[in-house]
Amino acid sequence: MMEKIDKKISLLHKITIDNLLGIHARPAAKIAEIANQAKLKVWLSANNNKVDAQSMIDILTLGACMGTEVVIEVETPEDIFVLNMICDLFKSRFGEE
Repeated sequence: MMEKIDKKISLLHKITIDNLLGIHARPAAKIAEIANQAKLKVWLSANNNKVDAQSMIDILTLGACMGTEVVIEVETPEDIFVLNMICDLFKSRFGEE
């Protein structure tokens, strides 16, 4: 009997927070707004924690300050545009500096 193998492909990108204040309420809201455009889940990982990027509150629990390495992950290649938009937001220092 053949067993169906569920192939889960996710895409991720590591980035370091460069802005002085890290991820506080305003950047968390912007990240969540972008993440909510995804078809499937978007995840952020930092400080040995992984949270739902579609939730501003979850993002804030990361306690991600300047210099923290964050991994952004999307669960399907169809959401690569979301991954790129979030990366661009990080690279722009959340438009704060």
